[in-house]
Amino acid sequence: MNDYYADLGVSRDATTEDIKRAYRKLARQLHPDVNPGPEAESRFKKVSQAYDVLSDPEKRRAFDAGADPYGGAQGGFGAGFTFSDIMDAFFGGAAGGHRGPRSRRQRGQDALIRMEIDLPTAVFGGDHELTVDTAAACSTCQGDGCQPGSSQRQCDACGGRGEVQQVQRSFLGQVMTSRPCTVCHGYGSVITAPCFECSGQGRVRTRRTLTLKVPAGVDSGTRIQLAGEGEVGPGAGPAGDLYVEVMVSPHDTFQRRGDDLHCTVEVPMTTAALGTVLPMETLDGPEQLTLRPGVQSGEVLTLRGRGVTHLRGSGRGDLLVHVTVLTPTRLTTEQEELVRQLARLRGEERSQGRVTHMDKGFFGKLKDAFLS
Repeated sequence: MNDYYADLGVSRDATTEDIKRAYRKLARQLHPDVNPGPEAESRFKKVSQAYDVLSDPEKRRAFDAGADPYGGAQGGFGAGFTFSDIMDAFFGGAAGGHRGPRSRRQRGQDALIRMEIDLPTAVFGGDHELTVDTAAACSTCQGDGCQPGSSQRQCDACGGRGEVQQVQRSFLGQVMTSRPCTVCHGYGSVITAPCFECSGQGRVRTRRTLTLKVPAGVDSGTRIQLAGEGEVGPGAGPAGDLYVEVMVSPHDTFQRRGDDLHCTVEVPMTTAALGTVLPMETLDGPEQLTLRPGVQSGEVLTLRGRGVTHLRGSGRGDLLVHVTVLTPTRLTTEQEELVRQLARLRGEERSQGRVTHMDKGFFGKLKDAFLS
C-alpha cells in the first residue's frame, strides 16, 4: 500500500490546511504543462491520489486503520476527481465560483448625472429638482419578463441546473468540466413568451423627477450619492446608486476661491482720498463697507463670515473686497486747475514718483507687515 503521507511530504498529524498546501505546491511543480515527462507524470498521479485520500476524512481514517481507502475500487486520479476538485485544491473553491442556475434578478448599475446650481445654493444649500432617465421595474410583467398569463419554463437542455457537464478522457483519467447552458444562458429556465413592454428584461427606461437636498458648501466636482436611486437591475433587481456631480455656475459679482468669496469695488480718486461708507449687496443681504481716507488701490477689505459655508465643519469663509482706485483720464480746464492747486498745496508741483521692486505692491507690503 502506498504511503500517502510520504507522497505529499507531510506528517501523520498534518491538518487539512497542511495537506492542501503541500498538494498545491507539488501539483504546481509536477503538472505536465510545467514539467513534461513520464517521471513527472507518474509522480503527479501519486500526489493527486494521496491528496484524494488524505483530504477526505473517511478515506483518511480507513488508510490510517490499514484498510483500503477505496474499499476495493480502483484508486488514482481518475477514480474520484473532477475538474472542480482540482480547482478547489488550487484556489479554495469550486471551479467557476457559484454553481447551479443563476438568478435573473441582478443588482442594477450605478448612474452618474451632472447638475448645475448657482452660487447662493452652493453657499447656503437648498432643494434642487432633478430629471433622471434611468431603468425602472416593468409594471406590465412586474419584473419576471413574461407576458401576463404566462410563466418561465424549466430548461430542457440542463434540467434547470443552469449548467451542463461534460466528461473528457485524458492521460490523467476522466475529467469532468461544467459550463453554463447555452440554451438558457445559465438561468435554468427559459421565457417562452417575453413581455411585450420590456422584451423579457423585467425593466424599462423611464423619466422621473427627484428633489435633491444640496448641502451647504458644495463646489464644482462634488459628488452627492443617492443610495438606491440608480438603475434598476435586470429582472427588477435592486437599484444601484445615483451619483450627482455638482457644477457651480459663475456669479456676476463674486468669485469663489476655496471657501472665500472675492469681489472688486471701484472708487474715484477723490472718494479714495476722503474715505466713505458704501452700501454693498452681499449674498447675505445689504452691508456697509467702510473705506478709510487714503485707501490705496489694491488693498483688500475683509468681511468676516460672509463667504462659503464649510462643507465639512462649522462656520463660513470670508468675503474679500479688492479696492481699485480710478484715476480720471479726461479733465475739464476747471478740474485740471483744481488738481494743480491741490498739487501746489501738497508741494507736488514737480513730477514725483519712485521705482520700487515688484514685491512692493500689495503683497510686498503684506510681507513687510509680517516680517516687521
